[in-house]
Amino acid sequence: MSGKHADFRPAPRGFSTRIANIAQFLPRRYVPLIASLTLAGVVLGASVAAMNLGPPTDTPTPTALGASAAPSSAAASRTGDERASRSGLRADPDPSPSSSPTPSPTKAAAPKAKPSQPSGGGTVTGSGSCGASYYSGGTNADGSPNDPNAFTAAHKTLAFGTRVRVTNQANGKSVIVMIRDRGPFVAGRCLDLTPAAFKAIASLSAGVITVKYEVLS
Repeated sequence: MSGKHADFRPAPRGFSTRIANIAQFLPRRYVPLIASLTLAGVVLGASVAAMNLGPPTDTPTPTALGASAAPSSAAASRTGDERASRSGLRADPDPSPSSSPTPSPTKAAAPKAKPSQPSGGGTVTGSGSCGASYYSGGTNADGSPNDPNAFTAAHKTLAFGTRVRVTNQANGKSVIVMIRDRGPFVAGRCLDLTPAAFKAIASLSAGVITVKYEVLS
């Protein structure tokens, strides 16, 4: 063969070789473009080869994997211990209803016993008649508090603790009282009764009544 086809030989198949073969049939003004494409093909091919043949750099070796796993396990263990410790500090025992102390029932205050009349038994050692009234408040001459609901009375001379039967001469009602105070210091009266004792034989509105008294032994 002669001319420009005289030296043409089959070249190894490849991107740059194919470009060179094509360039033989193109005008000269395309030579720089073809050269650039050829160079780019060579660089690209070298890069691909390096990526395919080079050793993997991102796969961790067994030694490195073991070394990294050990700190992670230790850190996880410390985190679990700290969480358990904090949980133990924060946890409050939840007392069950059965473990809570049962309050003892509060006993209601017993109602105060209503004063009752002294016993009416005994022998009459003295008697008489006079006016009787009622009073309340203060302290009795024997030192005891004056209770308006108690069956007590005041007399000028009878000993403290003496029992006296007092009878309303108008209606015949009687009451037993105990002498605990002195009085009354009013002419014509010999007894001052508490409101409760006076009410047992007369109306409080009466104020003063005529009574018969009997001193009991």
